[in-house]
Amino acid sequence: MYTIEKAKQLKDNSRIKRLNHHDLLKKVVLMPHTTETDAYAWVKRDLKEKGWDVRNPARHPHGEVYTQNEVFSHEELRRQLEGSQPENVVKVEEAHFWVIEAKREHTQLQQALNEAKEYANSINRSQTIRAIVVSGVAGNEYDGYITRSAFFDGNEFRPITINGREVSGLLQKEIAKKIARENTPDLEDVPIDKTLFLSKAEKINEILHLGAINKNYRARVMASLLLSLVDETPPNRNNPPSVLIGEINSRASRVLRLQGKGNFADFIEIALPPTEDNHAKFRNALVQTMQELDSLEIRSAMNSGTDVLGEFYEVFLKYGNGAKEIGIVLTPRHITKFAAEVLNIALQDIVYDPTCGTGGFLVAALDYVKRNANEIQLNRFKQNNVFGIDQEPEVVALALVNMIFRGDGKTNITEGNCFQKNLKTAIIDGQPSARYVSVEESNENQEPITKVLMNPPFALKTSDEKEYKFINHALKQMQSGGVLFSVLPSSIMIKGGRVLAWRRQLLQQNTLLAVITFPHDLFYPIGQHTIGVFVKKGIPHPRNQNVFWIRAINDGLLKKKGKRLPNPRASNDLETIKNDLKSFLANPDVQIVNIPEFQKACPIDFSDRHLELVPEAYLDSKIPNNQEIEEGIEQLIRQSVAYMIKSKREITVNG
Repeated sequence: MYTIEKAKQLKDNSRIKRLNHHDLLKKVVLMPHTTETDAYAWVKRDLKEKGWDVRNPARHPHGEVYTQNEVFSHEELRRQLEGSQPENVVKVEEAHFWVIEAKREHTQLQQALNEAKEYANSINRSQTIRAIVVSGVAGNEYDGYITRSAFFDGNEFRPITINGREVSGLLQKEIAKKIARENTPDLEDVPIDKTLFLSKAEKINEILHLGAINKNYRARVMASLLLSLVDETPPNRNNPPSVLIGEINSRASRVLRLQGKGNFADFIEIALPPTEDNHAKFRNALVQTMQELDSLEIRSAMNSGTDVLGEFYEVFLKYGNGAKEIGIVLTPRHITKFAAEVLNIALQDIVYDPTCGTGGFLVAALDYVKRNANEIQLNRFKQNNVFGIDQEPEVVALALVNMIFRGDGKTNITEGNCFQKNLKTAIIDGQPSARYVSVEESNENQEPITKVLMNPPFALKTSDEKEYKFINHALKQMQSGGVLFSVLPSSIMIKGGRVLAWRRQLLQQNTLLAVITFPHDLFYPIGQHTIGVFVKKGIPHPRNQNVFWIRAINDGLLKKKGKRLPNPRASNDLETIKNDLKSFLANPDVQIVNIPEFQKACPIDFSDRHLELVPEAYLDSKIPNNQEIEEGIEQLIRQSVAYMIKSKREITVNG
């Protein structure tokens, strides 16, 4: 183990003497001169981004980071360190500290961590304070920065893990405080900071843009990078461009092969830019992106019960031309979770999404089932009860990554045209399941699916694949009595012509259970008014049966800086109606409170020749109170006066 004195001596020695010929050539030809001060500056920036106040606690009441000799302003730290100066000491709590040491070469990571441990051991001689966390940081602006951390449990230093994955970046403030409160390095189900994830995704998109990576190519790059990070040991970022990219591709391909999905490797393979001048720029973009993914603890997040990958990936997909051209609208994750909960997905259900995209609905189904299943039951469900298809190979690759990070569930996710593949009943390990067959091989009375969750591509004007055709396709593969949920454009349930004929046919063969109007900006920035429909397969709609009509125009999110994000000030109609809807889907005879302009249970008006099946056609109008009437009259008078003044001016000008 290095001593502090030896470590400080190494800092003073010339790095050139210890560089081999290859490293020296790389330094001279490819990168500017670097020093440990680069790493110091990066540590400060990253800590600030993770929520820490990087000011000196001795000078600022809210400061949390001592840098080198600033540590002497803390009497007990000064006494225990005896004149030695760690790069940074972070105040986690009044009596709990975090020591960080930094080096400029990746090969020095363990050295940095060892030095941090020695500083911590010195601090821990104290009777009043403890250094509970240590981190080593190694790197520079060319190679990027890597991090390793450990927790001192009173006897030894142990790796810090989140959801079973060792942390790969500096700790977010809330995570460090959680470690201190719970006195453990092994954390589970740490809340995901969605705002941070989306801001990082935007930052990575900008990094890839500056790296000359075409916007239509970025989704592929992200898919391959994420797969390459599945292993505990990350790719060697010190390698030149061709070697680094080769390693990333090899790792991604190996993961897919091990998961039985090797045929997807070609769809996400990264290629060097054709112009050699861009090779170094491309490599730097990859290195910086991996660093940002480390900072996000992406592997830990993917091992959680939160489908953050789909939203994270959507940032890259939306910049490509492909998403808009083929009608891809990825479903917000709070909607996929809501649908799985109200459908009450159970272990015996066979779940299908014929337009699965990044797998949001399937992940939501897995996570819901996980609540009430043991490990054996959950593994069986993952293997035999989850099915998904999407026509875009790169998007399917992300669905596979989503499932791979969850340990399984990717077995029955495939690429292709869902209209050319049907699901047929199968028995696997003595349990009901399904298998894909061609349309010609499928037979009636062998429909396996019990629950469908889907968001079909929003039809383009020139497309023949209208949204309702996906509904028909899914219903054909469902058992009688199975329940389908689908996100649809509102127009599908209002327009005449072919869609009116479809609505009539739908009710002749199936039962409409509920319809929800979603917020008008649910898919912001795409301006598409949407609804959610719940349909029971195979039972003609009884004319006197109630349908649950809901206008849930608030979902707990508000627009901020071009994004819709959770906001505690926003009301959430979906949470309000969730339990009632879940009960109604199980038994349409349950009593539902009639709330004007919000919810109502009543039969379909079959006398309506337009057969409009949207909540707005059935909800009662709200009766205004005296104050609302007075305010309405006042507003009307103001508008009338303004109109008369404007008209008079126009007459005067034109006269």
